[in-house]
Amino acid sequence: MVHAKKLVEEVSGWLRVYDDGSVDRTWTGPPEVKFMAEPVPPHHEFVDGVAIHDVKDISKSGNLGARIYLPEKTPDEENHKLPILLHFHGGGFCISQADWYMYYHMYTRLARSARVICVSVYLHLAPEHRLPAAIDDGYSGLLWLHDLARGESYEPWLNENADFNRVFLIGDSSGGNLVHEVAARAGKVDLSPLRVAGAIPIHPGYVRSERSKSELEQPQSPFLTLDMVDKFLSFALPLGCNKDHPITCPMGPAAPPLGGLNLPPLLLCIAEKDLIIDTEMEYYEALKKANKDVELLINPGMGHSFYLNKIAVDMDPNTAAQTSGLIAGVTEFINKH
Repeated sequence: MVHAKKLVEEVSGWLRVYDDGSVDRTWTGPPEVKFMAEPVPPHHEFVDGVAIHDVKDISKSGNLGARIYLPEKTPDEENHKLPILLHFHGGGFCISQADWYMYYHMYTRLARSARVICVSVYLHLAPEHRLPAAIDDGYSGLLWLHDLARGESYEPWLNENADFNRVFLIGDSSGGNLVHEVAARAGKVDLSPLRVAGAIPIHPGYVRSERSKSELEQPQSPFLTLDMVDKFLSFALPLGCNKDHPITCPMGPAAPPLGGLNLPPLLLCIAEKDLIIDTEMEYYEALKKANKDVELLINPGMGHSFYLNKIAVDMDPNTAAQTSGLIAGVTEFINKH
């Protein structure tokens, strides 16, 4: 007799976990938004000024990949090396991939506008791979760039075009948590000739066990619901841990003191209507109190990860304008450092 597997948990149309341990990430929400969660194949020719290349193996373990977004150089950039954006995707540590359309539409645009090479890591996902797996993946991405910078490995798209002295960490949502964690690890070692020039957490997934005022009062969106916050983190955090864990609450008492961390300059990007804006602002205030070099970029009237929603960017002039403002702010920060 065949055992019919039973659904144990479902998360907001994004994720289903079964009693045999299997996980189904097929999108079951509104079909009109499904395209944003579908993979975009790499293309080595320049399309709208950007070419895409997937690298299959960037880690010593041999099971970690990355996607490279290379902007087409202008004539005056021919002998000029471009900064690197090392990107960590969001998804509550449980869903999404580096090749999803929502990242493709944003990071091709950012590579083109900011004149940077974006390297996005294919992070391992929970619950199959609980934290700190995604942090290890992000740091492995940085170590791979270090190997390239030292000539111990070779990737023509990067070795021929990239300035390893200007590497910026950037991440959306839970990827913003990884920005902090990878920056903190990098600050403990000598990575020369590579230099981490800056860190850009965008709407990082910072929370506490106790609900914040904004969690109770701000509108939920397809990109962030309380259900997603609670269930994704229960799947992702180490067993027996709660949301006060240092990865989700780096400004809390369980985390290492921020003052003791060697962090690069930070640009913290926040959306005014984000469900978790209160705890994100708490992180900002804690960084300032610890005398860290941190700037704040706030998009008024916007919700969590608004710029990844291609439908809203195309249909709503205000979302389009705020997305342009976010890209301009990130570009300005990169140019300063």
